[in-house]
Amino acid sequence: MTVNRSVPTDTVLPHVVYRCVPDALCWLNRVFGFVEHYRYGEPGGLVSGAQVFAGSACIMISRAKGFETPAQVGFRTQMLTVFVEDVDTHYTHTREEGARIIEPLHETIYGERQYGVEDIDGHHWLFSQHSHDISPEQWGAVVRRAS
Repeated sequence: MTVNRSVPTDTVLPHVVYRCVPDALCWLNRVFGFVEHYRYGEPGGLVSGAQVFAGSACIMISRAKGFETPAQVGFRTQMLTVFVEDVDTHYTHTREEGARIIEPLHETIYGERQYGVEDIDGHHWLFSQHSHDISPEQWGAVVRRAS
């Protein structure tokens, strides 16, 4: 298998669409702390997309050409969870930047400390930090074992 220098081959790479990629990149960096890796598009033209890092996770940001954002369609289309080292500090910063918090910072039954937030184009994000090592069976999940 050929090695890809941009993304490891065992990675799920979400593509999130925005009406304006440069505006989204600026907002995602300022509010969430995402770091731009690269951007692409036609020379001298619109930016078509970019890759950002959220910690060590890669996320593709794409222009909503042929797609609509959640803000345009008027409902949530997905939610992405990003694990961070210090969710309390992340939450405080996100709130101070004026982002719309849709789920306050709280402890879950499955051992995560997390909060939900909506970005500039209506995408919903969860930022989470492991707080307790709780097995799925302990909080009521039915675990299916591969045979």
